Amino acid sequence: RADKPDTSKLIPHGTQGEQSRITLNDEQTANVKAIIAATKKAGLPERAAVISIATSLQESKLENLGHLGDMNDHDSLGLFQQRPSSGWGTPEQITNPEYSTTAFLKGLKQVDGWQDMPLTDAAQTVQVSAYPDAYAQWEQQAADLVGQYWNS
Repeated sequence: RADKPDTSKLIPHGTQGEQSRITLNDEQTANVKAIIAATKKAGLPERAAVISIATSLQESKLENLGHLGDMNDHDSLGLFQQRPSSGWGTPEQITNPEYSTTAFLKGLKQVDGWQDMPLTDAAQTVQVSAYPDAYAQWEQQAADLVGQYWNS
C-alpha cells in the first residue's frame, strides 16, 4: 500500500475550532472516492480534495441529495448543494459526483491563494454559504479520508 499523504499537505494550518465526525456508509465512502478521483483528474493536490470533502460533509453529509422539497435550500442539489439557478449546471449534472466536484474545483481554482487559506475561507469563497464558519468543523475528518483513500 502506498504511503499516506503528509499531514502538513492535508491540514497546513491545523484545524480551527471543534471538529465534527460522522460514520460513513458505503454510498458516502463511494462519494469520497469520487471526489478524490475528480480532484486527481483536475490535476489538483491533496489539499483541494480535503477542502472538497469538508465542503461536501457540511453541505450534504457526503450524500448525493436530490430535491428535498420544502426542506431544500432553494434549488440546491447534490454533494455540494449547488444550485441550477446559480449557474452550477443542470440538476442531472449537479447530482453527478464527478461533475459537481469538478464544478466546485473550478470555483476553488479561481480563489486567489486558496492553497494558503484556512479551509473554511476557501470553501466559503466558492460556496457563499449563510454559515461561512461551518466548513471548519469537518477538516480533520476530510483530511483523514483523503489520507486513507488518496493512494488506495
